[in-house]
Amino acid sequence: MRGIYLDDVPDHIKGISCSAKNCVYHDGDNYCTAERISVGTANACCCADTVCATFKPKSDVCEKDH
Repeated sequence: MRGIYLDDVPDHIKGISCSAKNCVYHDGDNYCTAERISVGTANACCCADTVCATFKPKSDVCEKDH
């Protein structure tokens, strides 16, 4: 069995903050650890129209605050 080494832990993307705690790339400290990100949509007119297309949920259940 192979141990876990420091090189196995992904670095965060400098300058990119992330508050999507249910994303597999969220490092638990508001940083993104994805190799690269994709932001959309092509028809965005304001900040609210954009989304992170790289988002992958940690779980299949998506809980929303009501």
